[in-house]
Amino acid sequence: MLKLRQPCSGKSKAGLCLVEALKESWSNQTVRVNDEASCHLDRNQSYANMPAGKNLRGVLRSKVDRSMSKDNTIIVDSLNNIKGYMYELWCLARAAGIRYCVLNCDADETHCRKWKEERREKDEDAYDDKVFEDLVRRFETLDRRNRWDSPLFELWPRREGGDNAIVEAQSQALVGPLNGVSVGLGAPINISRSIGLPELCRLRQTFIKLIGKTSLSGRLLPSDANSAKRMFVDYLNRELENA
Repeated sequence: MLKLRQPCSGKSKAGLCLVEALKESWSNQTVRVNDEASCHLDRNQSYANMPAGKNLRGVLRSKVDRSMSKDNTIIVDSLNNIKGYMYELWCLARAAGIRYCVLNCDADETHCRKWKEERREKDEDAYDDKVFEDLVRRFETLDRRNRWDSPLFELWPRREGGDNAIVEAQSQALVGPLNGVSVGLGAPINISRSIGLPELCRLRQTFIKLIGKTSLSGRLLPSDANSAKRMFVDYLNRELENA
């Protein structure tokens, strides 16, 4: 499991919550967090320049490779903002035959700057200004179409409830099929059979086309994001039940 976003986005705090959720749900799994501190590396020095960043990625990659097994849940808590590096980690997971996912902590640059200053005021570890600006500038947007960016979960650090959805979705590879997956809206997706990623992609594309036709016909569209999500959940449940 990769965790990434801009520096000071709340990803490490979200990671701690995720670790607790994983331990509660998967008591037979060992949860390991691999980050700069676990490698005894200073965060600012590790991102000070390109050679230092390359060295950090190599150390983390080696540690992940040694830790991989079907009895371990590995969280790579780092910026992970190099596509080639993410592809290498994806290949390691595939070679080991274990499940892989990406967790993106979506916080805008303004909040990241604010949280950086708050950490500095509390005399906690914080990025140097030069390092922070360089990392923000180099961050690359994720693309779900890339194998190494998928499946992609997005968390908003100021909200709650995302950790359990991740645990539920990933648990399919550990405890067999689920009867349903919660999306935090009080309307679960009912699953009664195995569903592959191609089928889910096809259903998603069909739903988007239907919404587009609804818009052109002048009929009422969802008023907000939650309404759109509920409509999508209803659509999935109908299609999965009738299939």
